[in-house]
Amino acid sequence: PLRCCLRAIEPGELVALVSYAPLRRWAERTGARPGAYDEQGPVFIHAEECDGPAGRPAEYPFARPGALRTLRRYNAEGQIVGGRLFEIPEDAAAGFDAALDEAFADPRVVLVHVRAVEYGCFQFEVRRD
Repeated sequence: PLRCCLRAIEPGELVALVSYAPLRRWAERTGARPGAYDEQGPVFIHAEECDGPAGRPAEYPFARPGALRTLRRYNAEGQIVGGRLFEIPEDAAAGFDAALDEAFADPRVVLVHVRAVEYGCFQFEVRRD
């Protein structure tokens, strides 16, 4: 998956594998201090300029039914306060909606990272409004 535009890589596209720290920009904007949770990992991006996500906001990226995800929950300081294993169902949108409703039912949760289980790769984040 391409982190820059939240879609799968298409054959022939020029991409780069770079390090990314998904909590860092959020922490800078909010004043959070994630400490050891400010992890860094590999993500794919376009090697050339990218216009960013083109999908509708109601769509969840990389929502392939049957794929396993971890929904990692963070508090306002950027510390992990829980998480859960999630298998994407046939109705991916309804499944994600329910799992995220469950996560945000905890008032401490301000941010959820969705990660692939196999390699822990960061997929996308959802923030509390």
